[in-house]
Amino acid sequence: MSTPVAEQPKNRFIDPKVLMKIQNLELVARSVVEGFVQGLHRSPYLGFSVDFAAYRQYMPGDEIRRIDWNVFSRSDKLYVKLYEGETNTRVLVLLDISGSMNYGSGDIKKIDYARIVAACLSYFAYHQRDGVGLLTFDSQIRSHVPPGRRRGQLLTILSEIDRIQPSELTEFRKPLRFLAEFLTRRGVIVLISDLYDEPENILAGLKVLRSKGNDIIVFHIMDNFELTFPFEDMAQFEDMETKRKLHVIPEYLRNQYLVILKDHMERLRKELSGSRIDYCLMDTSKPLDTGLFTYLAARSKSI
Repeated sequence: MSTPVAEQPKNRFIDPKVLMKIQNLELVARSVVEGFVQGLHRSPYLGFSVDFAAYRQYMPGDEIRRIDWNVFSRSDKLYVKLYEGETNTRVLVLLDISGSMNYGSGDIKKIDYARIVAACLSYFAYHQRDGVGLLTFDSQIRSHVPPGRRRGQLLTILSEIDRIQPSELTEFRKPLRFLAEFLTRRGVIVLISDLYDEPENILAGLKVLRSKGNDIIVFHIMDNFELTFPFEDMAQFEDMETKRKLHVIPEYLRNQYLVILKDHMERLRKELSGSRIDYCLMDTSKPLDTGLFTYLAARSKSI
């Protein structure tokens, strides 16, 4: 059985500065999601989970009798059949609202970009008939809407996303520990963050959640200036979480900074991949739907 490969929609991608001018977050999400879904010819293989295609990858504890051996013979991968009423996925969007997310070198701050990503994925999941929820955090959990499909669920989530104001320190351990204890049913966890914490704090919690059978997707939101450090003149830099100020001569710091950043990102990418956790870097200077399409199209190929 061959897997349909989605073709990239032409002339579809939207400048994030255009999206920011739209005040209604639901309208933003609808314009992005319906645009690229139409561009993909509404492929039934496009989604968060293989559940959407009536199959889910085999996990320890699943009944052996439900494995589709025909699929295994063609793909060398184990999938279990899902039946009517079993295909809905529970999607929880985990949104970092710490102070560092408030950085933006241009018109778009990371938190603004992240808001739209969170809104689009929530809209997508809800209209895919999945249960969808939201958890926002910095050093503490700031809001929590458990996954569901209640009347008004999507509007409740979009309202929470719309009113967030980043300010505090980043701390992954508490929210991830809470999720490990709170979640009693496995599903899809979507983390949207700039990942400014010690890798150990991020990886340990995500690996525990993965070991419980959750499908985890990490969207790493970064400003282009953070990725390239193009500064030339001596300047005073301020930590957006601690407010600590530091005078910097960029030409002396650039190489060291880029090496440290590369090591941080490579470690996260490697260990997440090793734990079968999806990782997608998103540059806020790039059209948002480009990143979403690239990720979702690549994900659909693994079904």
